[in-house]
Parts: sequence; structure tokens; C-alpha cells
Amino acid sequence: MENFEFNSEMMLDIVLTYAPNVLKAIAVLVLGLWVVKLISGGIKRVFNKSNVDPSLQGFLRGLISMILKVMVYITALGMLGIEMTSFIAILGAAGLAVGLALQGSLSNFAGGVLILFFKPFKVGDFIERGSESGTVEKIDILHTILNTPQNQTVVVPNGQLANSPVTNYSNKETRQARFSVGISYGADIKKAREVILRVLNADERLLKEPAPVVVLTELADSSLNLSARAWTKNSDYWSFFWENLEKIKEELDKEGIEIPFPQRDIHVHNVD
Repeated sequence: MENFEFNSEMMLDIVLTYAPNVLKAIAVLVLGLWVVKLISGGIKRVFNKSNVDPSLQGFLRGLISMILKVMVYITALGMLGIEMTSFIAILGAAGLAVGLALQGSLSNFAGGVLILFFKPFKVGDFIERGSESGTVEKIDILHTILNTPQNQTVVVPNGQLANSPVTNYSNKETRQARFSVGISYGADIKKAREVILRVLNADERLLKEPAPVVVLTELADSSLNLSARAWTKNSDYWSFFWENLEKIKEELDKEGIEIPFPQRDIHVHNVD
């Protein structure tokens, strides 16, 4: 019974001794995270009203929010009486271990910094990397968010984008459209060239400079392959390409210029 009373008194002393600090730490943690949320929202509003590059907005907000949260956690731990020097040393050792385990994430973070510094692309650009392509919606600390033409969301690690070839289709105002057209060996190349140029020159979206050209690129097995090259505004590219590809086919048909397709001839010999 005496031991029970002793333990109860000891527990009460411990609670009375540490409870104020624990309550203070909880209050600092709750209030601090709430303030961080307010600051993050305020930064977002300031960015929306300013001329800050949209590519930077998500990255900077995430970085600032992360730093502020770390400060809140350290302050809360300090309220518990944990010595910061020892804690920082432990945190450093743990950080090294975590860093080794999360090399990919660190590479993605570094990739995000490089992307924002060198600006190979920005929010709103249409890019392609390997089999992935889409419009850049957001550049986060670790990932870049793409929206594909099929309205799918693709999350690409920044490390991959920073360390591999990326094609940016939006950073130039103009773009060259290429039409590959095969005609039969018996067709008149000059006439086919005239027909294709007539179709392209009739389109108001065509840029007169550089002028469109049609060249013979290959003597293939069953066709003479022509390549028509014409320039248009980047914003008009796909409609210009699709519509003129169809018109070229229609006009070649009208002029009697055959577009061949692979055929196989079977010869049967009678063996007596």
C-alpha cells in the first residue's frame, strides 16, 4: 500500500512537472501549423496578384512551407526541454541516413531547382519526354504534373526531366509541319509537287516565310516518297496539319496521281 502511494505521488509529481511543458509544446505545434497554413495561403494570393512565374509558385510555396514546419517542430521540441544541440546532432545523423535512403528524392529536388533555374519549360508548355507528353500544369518540389491530350494526369519525377532529353513544342512561336506522301513510280513528280504546294498555299494559316517546299526523300520499294514542309503558328499547328493532310490526299486523287500501297503478286505455274 505504501509502495502504491509512493508511486502515485511520484507519478503526480512527474505530471505536474512536465504537463505545463507538454501543453505548451502542443499549443505551439497546433498554433504554429495553423500559422504556416495561413502564411502559405497568403503567399499564394501574393503570387497570384504579382508577376511571379507560375512555374516558381508551387515550388517556392512548398519549399517555404516545409522550412516553416521544420521550425515549428523544433520549437515544440524545445518546449519539452529537449536540448537543441543534441537534437540537431541526432537530426543531422538521421538526415544523413535518410538522405542515403532517399537519393532518388534528393535527385528529384535538385532536378526541380535546375528546371526552375534554367527554364527548359514552364507551366503551360507542351513537352515530350520519351513516351510521356502533355501540357505542364504544375512544377512541384519533387515532381512535374503533366496533362495529356487524352486528359490524363502524368506525374514525372523532376530528376528524370532534368537528366534526359525533353522536347518543348511551345517555346517557339512557329512550327514546321511535315507531310510524308508516297506516289507511284509512274506518277509525275513535278505535277505532284505542284498539287501539294497549291493546297498548302491556299491555306491562310500558312506562313509565307520560309516558303513551303516539297522534296523527294526516298526511292522506296513501291513508292516515290515526297516530304512537304510548311511553317505555321504554333497555335495553328494541329488543325493546319490534319486538314491539309486530308486535302492533299483529295487533290492528288482528283489529279489522278496514285498513292500506292504494298501489294503482293502471286504467280501460279503449271507443272506438267
